[in-house]
Amino acid sequence: MSAPGTLEIPPDEWGRPHPGKQVPWLFLGIVVALLVGRLLLAPYLTDPGLRTWATIFVAICVQALPFLVFGVAMSAAIAAFVPEGFWTRALPRRPAVAVPVAGLAGAVLPGCECASVPVASGLIKRGVTPAAALAFLLSSPAINPVVLVATAVAFPGQPMMVLARFAASLVAAVGVGWLWLRFGKSEWLRNRSHHHGSFLEAMRHDLLHAGGFLIVGGLAAATLNVVVPREWLTAVADVPWLSVLVLAALAVLLSICSEADAFVAASLSAFSPTAKLTFMVVGPMVDLKLIALQAGTFGRAFAVRFVPVTLAFAIAASALAGWILL
Repeated sequence: MSAPGTLEIPPDEWGRPHPGKQVPWLFLGIVVALLVGRLLLAPYLTDPGLRTWATIFVAICVQALPFLVFGVAMSAAIAAFVPEGFWTRALPRRPAVAVPVAGLAGAVLPGCECASVPVASGLIKRGVTPAAALAFLLSSPAINPVVLVATAVAFPGQPMMVLARFAASLVAAVGVGWLWLRFGKSEWLRNRSHHHGSFLEAMRHDLLHAGGFLIVGGLAAATLNVVVPREWLTAVADVPWLSVLVLAALAVLLSICSEADAFVAASLSAFSPTAKLTFMVVGPMVDLKLIALQAGTFGRAFAVRFVPVTLAFAIAASALAGWILL
């Protein structure tokens, strides 16, 4: 009860519907609208570019959605069920050693880059040093068993391509983690994935939050995919270093899920093996939808520093692995 004559300020949630009851149905409605809208509007989309744009946008969102849900569920489980001190006990106490251990731990998570962001967010909230969580964020989409098997299938009879992808991705992830450990500042990393009381509440909140940024990234990726002419790619395939940079940029723009990017890379027959490797290493670490997810989860100040450094490490590690192994 407030004193007479004073203005009592209502709580933030006053007058608002409970988010737990709205989020699942809203997010499910967006997904259904994408699929149904694509089918209903297809006969009216006569322009080839518009039809391609709609197909790519829906494909990116639908392809990434199961892994996004998987990652959000793991993040919620970490927040709700794992004791706060577990991760600090499981990882080495020295942060410099915890970074490569966390990077190697990414090999056991069968998910894509959409899943790694909420999982890394949950790890940070549970006391894991940010450098180790970020190394896990970068490595898990690129070196998990599902991705490595897909790479072996896409490049039959080329086991060195699988090894090169594993090595380059792990080196880049650990390198970025160590760099963040040395120069990163806590004020650059604002973890906006808030913990709620239960597993379901945490999952509902993070699913809507991450799903919105996934849609933003999908819109941008589909637009750029249609705008960039294919002829520009074939014109630079014969220039070694330029082809590496072009496929790195293409990986960022196309935003293909890491479980499928090996098949796209294998289809780029005009490019060198090192350029194809760069495409597969850069994509799971830096693409448009992932940038949007990182900025939404950890803040813009984090993204503007983390993304360029990660891109540089991924390209350098790919070139080195290609030169040694391919």
